[in-house]
Amino acid sequence: MTKRSIQALLSRWFAVLTLVGLSIACAAVYAATRWSFQLKQSEQFERYEEIVRHVVAETRAPPNVEALRHKLDDYFAGHPDATIDLLAGGRSIYKSQQPGDGEHRVSQSVLLDGLAFDDRPVELRTTFDVSSDAFLLRRLAWTLFGAAGLGSLVVALTGAIVVRHGLKPLKLLAAQTAAAGPSQPGTRIDASSFASELQPWIGQFNALLGRVEGAYGQLESFNADVAHELRTPLANMIAQAEVELSRSRCVTALQDALGSQLEEAQRLSGIVADMLFLSKADRGAQARRGAPIRMAEQVTAVAEFHEAEMDQAHLSLQVHGDAELAVDAGLLRRALSNLLSNAIRYAEPQSVVRVRIGRDEGSVSLAIENRGSTIDPRALPHLFERFYRADRARSGSSSHHGLGLAIVAAIARMHGGSTFAESADGVTRIGFWLANLEPGR
Repeated sequence: MTKRSIQALLSRWFAVLTLVGLSIACAAVYAATRWSFQLKQSEQFERYEEIVRHVVAETRAPPNVEALRHKLDDYFAGHPDATIDLLAGGRSIYKSQQPGDGEHRVSQSVLLDGLAFDDRPVELRTTFDVSSDAFLLRRLAWTLFGAAGLGSLVVALTGAIVVRHGLKPLKLLAAQTAAAGPSQPGTRIDASSFASELQPWIGQFNALLGRVEGAYGQLESFNADVAHELRTPLANMIAQAEVELSRSRCVTALQDALGSQLEEAQRLSGIVADMLFLSKADRGAQARRGAPIRMAEQVTAVAEFHEAEMDQAHLSLQVHGDAELAVDAGLLRRALSNLLSNAIRYAEPQSVVRVRIGRDEGSVSLAIENRGSTIDPRALPHLFERFYRADRARSGSSSHHGLGLAIVAAIARMHGGSTFAESADGVTRIGFWLANLEPGR
């Protein structure tokens, strides 16, 4: 698409609309003036007809042609722009002088009903020279045409000035928009100094700035978290390798060292794999849904995998409700495992971990409840962020790298759902909604 100037476009439209409007107004003035001239001519025809009727009525008994001509000459002598031709039985009995040499004439012929001259019907033929009217109309037409053209030109020029002045707020807005960015965090555009039409857009832009700054802050925090998570196992591996290489070791000691190195490498591999999975989900990957499965059966299968952890923490599991849903079974079990592992880690010993499955119109919910410390309400919105921990001391970071709930959120999005988290009175409830779609979608 070609670039267009709003100023030029509005100026052209002002000129076009003004030309159309003035043309209509000028055409109306011209039509009204012409109609007025025609009305004046009709009135003259009627007036001359009345005069001729009166003269004929006075001179018809007895018929006196000379008296008729004399009276008509006395009246029409002062009207050189009109020609009166009076006929009785088709024979001319009176004709006034011819009008001037004008190019424009109008004529009218009328039979004088009820009048006879020398027992013959009387016909009146009247001709007017309307050259002066035609000249005035022609001059009026050119005047109106010039006025419409000049008016359109003036409106186009003044419109360009007005539009340029009206677009100044946009230029100011562009300058303020350019000043906002990561280099000046917290900068916002004051919408009160702009027109009401621009204020909704400015509000949306300020909201966008807030989201961008939040994303930028999360990215910086994410980079720091990634560096921290990768630095610790790498530092452990390097330190252990330096220690083992600094002196002679037996085969058993070397095997133990290699096993420890393998554990750290597996942890690094897990972090990288989780980050790759999250990156794939962020690019819009969708879960591949298979045949409908029972949610309670999946919870039971995942709980068996965490049975040792639960026994060690003296916890029991209860499942409430059930629902069938077409999902990616592998991804569902992964999300359940992450939620259950999180609940086991923070649950009070000898308490009950409850899994609640519910169905709503078009979706299925799954929530895991555990009793323990209440989470700060300010931390709840951040639980599903990558590497986020409500515990600032990063307790348990050697075995948990802070991507579990982020993966849960990603799996929920891949199924067209969302996550939720609640914590009050020592009970924490974390789960997700999954959209109820047909298999294969």
